[in-house]
Amino acid sequence: MSSGRLMVRVFTSRAQIPIPGATVVVTHRLADGMRELLGVRTTDSSGNTQPVEIDSPDAIESQSPGGLDPGYSVCDVWAEHPGFSMLVVEDVQIFPGVETFQPMELSPLAEGENSLSEVDVQETPPQGLR
Repeated sequence: MSSGRLMVRVFTSRAQIPIPGATVVVTHRLADGMRELLGVRTTDSSGNTQPVEIDSPDAIESQSPGGLDPGYSVCDVWAEHPGFSMLVVEDVQIFPGVETFQPMELSPLAEGENSLSEVDVQETPPQGLR
């Protein structure tokens, strides 16, 4: 088994204004539907997290045509901060020996709205590597 690394940048608006102090949770969905916690990070003043090390298949296992292994692992990433809707990005792909950078744009909430009641979900389409 190999590993890759995931770094997340949390920001708001098209100007990509960083959101410091956002909570970022990285999980892996298990076959039984349960979630395995891979890491929890808090963004710094630039909106960036420290990397999360994530297991991924060995690169050699995906170098044959028609193989069953897609050549990467997947994880889900959640980001939230008071005053913004929570964002969930599903099926983020982690490749062996590669640092994956996941940008996450949070939308501001109207006054009085709860960050956990407004959740945006984005799915990452699979790579066509086969």
